[in-house]
Amino acid sequence: MPKGLKIAIGGKGGVGKTTVCAVWSHLFAEDGFNVMAIDADPNATLASAFGIPPQDSPRPLIEMKELISERTGTTKDSLGLYFKMNPKVSDLPEQFWLDLGRVKLLVLGAITQAGAGCACAEGVFLKALLMHTILQRQEVVLVDLAAGVECMGRASVQGIDAMVVVVEPGARSIETANSVAKMAKELGIKTIGVIGNKITEQSQIDVIKSGLARQDAAVWLGALPYSKALQQADLMRTPVIDADKKNVEELTKAKNKLMELIPTNRD
Repeated sequence: MPKGLKIAIGGKGGVGKTTVCAVWSHLFAEDGFNVMAIDADPNATLASAFGIPPQDSPRPLIEMKELISERTGTTKDSLGLYFKMNPKVSDLPEQFWLDLGRVKLLVLGAITQAGAGCACAEGVFLKALLMHTILQRQEVVLVDLAAGVECMGRASVQGIDAMVVVVEPGARSIETANSVAKMAKELGIKTIGVIGNKITEQSQIDVIKSGLARQDAAVWLGALPYSKALQQADLMRTPVIDADKKNVEELTKAKNKLMELIPTNRD
């Protein structure tokens, strides 16, 4: 497997992106790799998927206004009209990640106000930190993206090796998956995979595949059955890696299939 592999995981909200990110983080660590798991969703729940209590969860960096002001050259009360477009961020992962052994959890968060995009100090800060981890870090980096396609519009994931889209049975989820795959291709991401989730019958897989047929860039990586055990793990804030053996087995197969695709596509 290539050193410094970078994988972004996207899709509509609630489809299971965070579960895939958490389980794959454990699986790559079990393979002997150092892993950085990045929560780039405004609804930051990746810590919960690792079974971390609320009081021990890292604070999202997007909430650290003084830090952002310092690094971008703004002030707390400024309107952010002028700021550094290339703030220093290389020292931040080690300062703010939560050390889980071979897995390090870094919670970025995301901009939530409408229309913020990258045209603000917070947006520039987050993009710089994402780009640093994608282009400069040597760990396996897994990014749990914000729901939908807005993050793709900001081109925050340029330079990754693979985009994995999680999709559940449903027209809106399939539509979002198609949009994410299309934009990923436009950004030059060569490997795009799809994982079906919350599957209760084979016909749902057929419908999802049929709905994705218009996007020939995406490769089907596998399907995960609907799991009450995972739902319970979410409710109880226990590690998803321990919740459902069948889902872990299927995600292992999906990971291995993705790894077969990346070396031939990576420069």
